[in-house]
Amino acid sequence: METAVHGAWLRRAGQTCKPLFRFVGHPAGALGLLVLGLSATLSSAPPPRIQFVYTSDAHYGLTRQMFRGHTGVSSHLVNAAMVSKINAVAAMTFPHDDGLAAGTAVGPIDFVVQGGDIANREEDAGGEAVQPAAASWAQFRDDYVNGVTLTTRSGDRAPVFILPGNHDASNAVGFYRPMTPPVDNTAMVGIFNLMMGPRVPVTNATYDYVRDAVRYSRDVGGVHFMFVGIWPDSAARRWMEEDLATVAPTVPAIIFAHDQPDAEAKHFRNPNGAHDVNAQDRFEDLLADELADGPTIDTPSSLEQAAFEQFLAAHPNVTAYFHGNSNWNEFYDWTGPFHRVRLHTFRVDSPTKGAQSTVDETRLSFQVVTINPRVRAMTVRECLWNADPQHPDVPSAWGASATVPLSERAIPGATETDAR
Repeated sequence: METAVHGAWLRRAGQTCKPLFRFVGHPAGALGLLVLGLSATLSSAPPPRIQFVYTSDAHYGLTRQMFRGHTGVSSHLVNAAMVSKINAVAAMTFPHDDGLAAGTAVGPIDFVVQGGDIANREEDAGGEAVQPAAASWAQFRDDYVNGVTLTTRSGDRAPVFILPGNHDASNAVGFYRPMTPPVDNTAMVGIFNLMMGPRVPVTNATYDYVRDAVRYSRDVGGVHFMFVGIWPDSAARRWMEEDLATVAPTVPAIIFAHDQPDAEAKHFRNPNGAHDVNAQDRFEDLLADELADGPTIDTPSSLEQAAFEQFLAAHPNVTAYFHGNSNWNEFYDWTGPFHRVRLHTFRVDSPTKGAQSTVDETRLSFQVVTINPRVRAMTVRECLWNADPQHPDVPSAWGASATVPLSERAIPGATETDAR
């Protein structure tokens, strides 16, 4: 049997695949000896699993042009359909691929992650106003918070972990194009109260975007998961420094954020004039830092990315990163502007705004993630939940997959020989 610790990286047209490492042999031996250098005397008992489902960019308030033979379908209906498929994951069987737990029943799920953009920004869309964030948050609670019925190994209901997206945040702080109403922070208030659990819940009247940041972490099965909001800006990095100080530097750590590691310049604070949100500069003021690279949103955020790269170089146990925002399924390595790190990165599709799944609804997907903490390896699989749009009851299908080590990051350009 062959086991691979590799990057089965998907690329858009014109991009090439870049494998990490590929090892052949018995699963426990390959992953244990080559990834961690463990002894061949590992127990023959089945290794423990950590498993979660990852999706993002629900965009309540929008409609899909086409879904299962119907036109103009609300995102509420589309997300509800996806959640029903998420709830069926535990009964599926993993494909006979090179990944962890291949060919076995999926079984219990430890948690579900929704990576942001729950409520679409309340701009006029084609002359029609998007529904208020309050309505979108209520629909999200019905579909996800109350609708996910997966269970953990202990039989408890799997929790849903939530991040804000740039649309949720813009609804709360305002935008450079007209919105109706100009500000609606209901989704941000809901996310903050649900995830941060303040002693005194914030309200729409008391909520403050800077003060009431959504940053939290969870330890599950020997892996540290950090949820940092829009992007790891300077405020989030300070929080992560303090958070990581509470765990051993050998514990694998994984970041969830809404934006991709090469953050969009427009999400930073306006470096010009009054540093405000205005139609001329078009900055969105969603992050703690003013853009240092230049005065326009068309400037690459190289200096900001370099600061994140420096943080990662100082914390080699942070080896993986999950994000939404750009809305297609992709597995890739982010190495930073100076190529000093290798961060295994996983971009996920959107049920409403998918770059590929909007055109081809059979590409609608979420991700199912399996971690073996004993050998510090992780398999991420694409789950195609709308594989037969004309027959919604047909089970979901498996798409792309990638298995990566969660041990201390390898040096970019390392070979299989180096890994030994």
